[in-house]
Amino acid sequence: MPQIRLNDCLFHYTDQGSGPPLLLLHGLGSSERDWEYQVPALTEHYRVLCLDSRGHGQTEKGGNGYSIPLFAADCLAFIQAMELEKPHIVGLSMGGMIAFQLATNSPETPASLTIVNSAPEVIPRRPAEYWMAGKRLFFAHILPMRAIASGLGKMLFPKPDQQHHRDTFQARWCENDRRSYLASLRAIVGWGVSAQLDRIVCPVLVVSADQDYTPVEQKRNYVSRLGDARLEVIADSRHATPVDQPEAFNSLLLDFLQQVDATRTLTHEIDPA
Repeated sequence: MPQIRLNDCLFHYTDQGSGPPLLLLHGLGSSERDWEYQVPALTEHYRVLCLDSRGHGQTEKGGNGYSIPLFAADCLAFIQAMELEKPHIVGLSMGGMIAFQLATNSPETPASLTIVNSAPEVIPRRPAEYWMAGKRLFFAHILPMRAIASGLGKMLFPKPDQQHHRDTFQARWCENDRRSYLASLRAIVGWGVSAQLDRIVCPVLVVSADQDYTPVEQKRNYVSRLGDARLEVIADSRHATPVDQPEAFNSLLLDFLQQVDATRTLTHEIDPA
């Protein structure tokens, strides 16, 4: 398996296909395996790279000093080390937060962003939000990983015919390094770049499941504050949209990416400089 050392951490990644570069960023407590239903379709058109964030998957574990800005700095270092010119970036949940951070820090880097079931901030502002954040942190610190995996698996994949997804999710979740998982969770709560959204200059596709943790309306609100952005809602889906609705998600993503590429090609032909 390919590995690369960046920012004093040894990262695992995959690199498949050929064409314009496309970087996929997974969610909290997961790995590049988040994208197993996307990679075969995407590699027909793109060079697809998946990076395990620090503390996740087969990347080096630790748990000290984790933050979304650090994860974004890791991604930027990876893009530079791999010499990826204007990559498309797709982020699921925590991966979407990392993508937002990277695009506000380095607006010239991405060709496009696709944000899946995510947001530009996780800052509690109302009593109910403080309660939910506190409850999640509390139970994450006291419950065994297996219990967390069981509860999340049933929430993400509640249907009887989703037993395979539940079993797979629970088995993989239990592979997490507990210290790294908790450090990553703490990195999310209180993070935000909502005040810097005007720095994002690339096209943005926001994908929301109709039954995601956060309401579609919240995503509609932040999409309205972005420039070249649109929101698409996938029906009969929960937080793990690329897994529970892969065909709909893949079609939506490929259409968006190819529209962006066609526009970039046309712009270059009109103004090569």
